[in-house]
Amino acid sequence: MGKGRVEAFSDGVIAIIITIMVLELKVPEGHDFASLRPVAPVFCAYVLSFIYVGIYWNNHHHMFHAVQKVNGRVLWANLHLLFWLSLLPAVTHWAGENHMAAWPTAMYGVVLLMSAIAYFILIHALIREHGKDSTIAKAVGNDFKGKVSVAIYVAGIGIAFVAPWVSATLYALAALWWFVPDRRIEQVLEG
Repeated sequence: MGKGRVEAFSDGVIAIIITIMVLELKVPEGHDFASLRPVAPVFCAYVLSFIYVGIYWNNHHHMFHAVQKVNGRVLWANLHLLFWLSLLPAVTHWAGENHMAAWPTAMYGVVLLMSAIAYFILIHALIREHGKDSTIAKAVGNDFKGKVSVAIYVAGIGIAFVAPWVSATLYALAALWWFVPDRRIEQVLEG
């Protein structure tokens, strides 16, 4: 099967995820700078989630640029990833509204962890479809960055019950690490 519909569908779902997140933002009550203070936690959670969705969209785009076809396994793996990403608006709002309290912060980390695992499954479904010598397999390599990210999310989930702001900082650092575009696929395609 061709990959066009998967890319188009994924782009649409990701656009909806971002739209839902921004619709959860409330207009500040008041007209001065101090009126921004109550909405700041929700806004900060939104910014972090927007960056994560952007990172997944960017890497998803690159990943599908490196493949030629999909199969049923890839379609389901892609839906699995989109499912976890679609939960980001809910945990973003929950964590922001509750000022990064323990359970919302931990659940935010669970969604990040499950999204990372789903992305890993999708990559390996594509590698299985295209072969171990394929462009995607060469580009992914041992996926050190992905494995470290999973460890960060697991640590963040556990730490959330002791120091939620440390967890939020870990999630932000992982996003910052991924914010620099992953050039592996581009390098393999160019080489």
